[in-house]
Amino acid sequence: MIKLVKSTFYKEKEIKEQLCKFIKDTEILSMNKEVKQFEEEFALWQNCKYAVMVNSGSSANLAVIQTMINLGKLKIGDKVGISALTWATNIFPVIQLGLKPIIIDVNINNLNIDINCFKSVLTRHDLKALFITHALGFCSEKLDIIKNICDKKNIILLEDTCESLGSKAYNKLLGNFGLASTFSFYVAHHLSTIEGGMICTDDKDVYNMLKMVRAHGWSKDLNKDIQTQLMKQNKINIFYKLFTFYSLGYNLRPTEINGFIGRKQLPYLDEICNIRHKNFIKINKYISENKNLVSFDLKHLSLISSFSIPILCKSKNACDKIKKKFIKAEIEVRPIISGNIQKQPVLINKNPIMKKNRKLPNADMIHECGFYIPNNPELTDEEIQHIIDVIKNA
Repeated sequence: MIKLVKSTFYKEKEIKEQLCKFIKDTEILSMNKEVKQFEEEFALWQNCKYAVMVNSGSSANLAVIQTMINLGKLKIGDKVGISALTWATNIFPVIQLGLKPIIIDVNINNLNIDINCFKSVLTRHDLKALFITHALGFCSEKLDIIKNICDKKNIILLEDTCESLGSKAYNKLLGNFGLASTFSFYVAHHLSTIEGGMICTDDKDVYNMLKMVRAHGWSKDLNKDIQTQLMKQNKINIFYKLFTFYSLGYNLRPTEINGFIGRKQLPYLDEICNIRHKNFIKINKYISENKNLVSFDLKHLSLISSFSIPILCKSKNACDKIKKKFIKAEIEVRPIISGNIQKQPVLINKNPIMKKNRKLPNADMIHECGFYIPNNPELTDEEIQHIIDVIKNA
């Protein structure tokens, strides 16, 4: 079986040995120096000013929405654009925190928000934010135009980059186009810390608020000048300095174990992303040549750090037949993310905001006619050729 994920993290055996020693030798395993160092190193790699680590990519999405509310950038009832092809934890925080999700259809040639659908939504809805999802290592071919529209209309652009770490559009890393971006370090993702996530931003106020949101609304992770300023503003006695809550927050803290693994993975990240890119280019050539499959238009991407290989068929009948061929060939398959997010029962049955379904024909097609197959940095040449042979005969 060619599995979607082969190991817990890259270079697993040697890093596990280093991890065992680290655990034995380290006195403090709750969030401390390793996490802080990983944040600094990741920000440098991502080419941004600030990075805040949390305990999952899901928590990263929750934290960034709560931060926007805490800073007054969003308020209860505001409308937030969401991609129709996304993971539950992109839309859930929007609903849970009292905002209204407006689902936007995607382009079948890159699986990301379609510019014309976005423009159409803007004629009917006053969006205050756009929480875009860079699906499977791809992004919209009009991401630059989407950003310009958001800038002109004062729409906060946020990037869920959990599946696209390392991908570049216009020679710029995804995650550097909006006010803040989120990343996942779950086992199946490009960089794994087993569980973990990160939020990146160039905005200092967002950075400081994220650190409070991550840890109960405390100020203890902020620098001393800001701590003193908050104490004076709120007339806090020195005795309560470390036990005062200044904002709504959660406990989203990672551990030193997560930070340590992240630091050990980071030197391999360029290698990981480049292998995923090469695998995708090699396999996608045969997808493009197959008359039963949709070709992807990704010329705007200079590096495709592919999370997996999407197979989008031109009909449901073709999809059913081709999917069976992959299963018979012992190649693991699964839906493209979770299909059209609007079709999820929790949104259909239990949330009044979502009762009226919007027409999302492209997301519907992906839901009915798509699935994805493995792309990980541990695929062998033989496995890649096996995948290609199935595509050629599909």
